[in-house]
Amino acid sequence: MKKIAVLGAGSWGSALAQTLTDNGHEALLWCHRQEEANEINTFHTVRDYLPEIVLDERICAYTDLAYVLSQAEAVLCVVPSQAVRAVMEQVAQVLDSPKIFITATKGIEKDTHKRMSEIICDVVGDRVQAVVALTGPSHAEEVAIRQFTALVAASIDQKASLYTQHLFNNEQYLRVYRSEDIIGAELGGALKNIMAIIVGILIGLGYGDNAKAALMTRGLAEMIRLARQLGADPMTFTGLTGLGDLIVTATSHHSRNFNAGLKLAHGENMEQVLQEITTVEGMKAVVSAYQLSKKYDIEMPLTTMLYQVVYEQANVSTLVAEMLKREMKVEIY
Repeated sequence: MKKIAVLGAGSWGSALAQTLTDNGHEALLWCHRQEEANEINTFHTVRDYLPEIVLDERICAYTDLAYVLSQAEAVLCVVPSQAVRAVMEQVAQVLDSPKIFITATKGIEKDTHKRMSEIICDVVGDRVQAVVALTGPSHAEEVAIRQFTALVAASIDQKASLYTQHLFNNEQYLRVYRSEDIIGAELGGALKNIMAIIVGILIGLGYGDNAKAALMTRGLAEMIRLARQLGADPMTFTGLTGLGDLIVTATSHHSRNFNAGLKLAHGENMEQVLQEITTVEGMKAVVSAYQLSKKYDIEMPLTTMLYQVVYEQANVSTLVAEMLKREMKVEIY
């Protein structure tokens, strides 16, 4: 049995804590708010995130970060991307020994353009024994009810990725593969959220499956162009953390990003969308992706379109119509 600190009691953190418990480990679930911890410890629920789910009674929630870290041998970070740096700063203040860090958060930090693993190493420093990205096509709602899911543990440290694989892999519903391309794995998980919003926009405007397939394919090409510039292996994007994650996020009503796109198509602005859907990672990632496309002079028309819709209040229907008139080029990537 391993003791794992799970930082973040949202839908994904709670689902992964349950998987750890199913696998015979002890998940120490850290909550930002006391009322969240009280609900988990008393009723074994997280109604704001997984309203239909009752968690395993063995999962205990805490608000004392120092205690949780002192008891655990590894740290699983599952807080929203915009909170990762602030939480890691708290971790750095109380962590007294090196530990393996596993990030299950998908995103790119605004302005710094750092991936989540880079933020962890940046802030926690030499107390990061190794860092692993746990990512892939997954909805917390399905993992929480133990439906079959495949993930990837990506790290340049093969022992750490193997350790993570053993933590989460089981014969019932979760299969974990390994990869050394942590850059590609993390970028795939972040950039596909952008494309999922755009697919939601198209569906919201009344386009059909043909348009969806075309956009997802062209979106994948954009993802690869940027990721290759940033040091990723393009072949990573043919696997679970690229194409697989894009499919699940851009085609499901579980997806917050897809649903955000529907709302944008129906005339809502960013502020209105975020009042109804609290975490839409693609709206944050698009800023970094747009900035990086300009920095490296990479053609990313879909990313640019979403940036203009969200941050420049451009008309959605007009931009989509203009996209369809763009000159086509021969190259795929």
